[in-house]
Amino acid sequence: MAKVVIKKELCKSCGYCIKFCPKKVLEYGKKVNSKGYEYVISVNEDCIGCASCGRICPAGAIDVYK
Repeated sequence: MAKVVIKKELCKSCGYCIKFCPKKVLEYGKKVNSKGYEYVISVNEDCIGCASCGRICPAGAIDVYK
């Protein structure tokens, strides 16, 4: 099982990671970072470790660990 780690201070709420995740592991959270963006959170443990989210993130806010 893989793990997605979101660097909340880097997230800019673009939503690319949510759109491109094949397992729908990510969604917008309810909290905001210091820049005022609702950062993305991992909502389940279905991550397959494909790292599509990390590659598509323009801010480099996502790390995926297998």
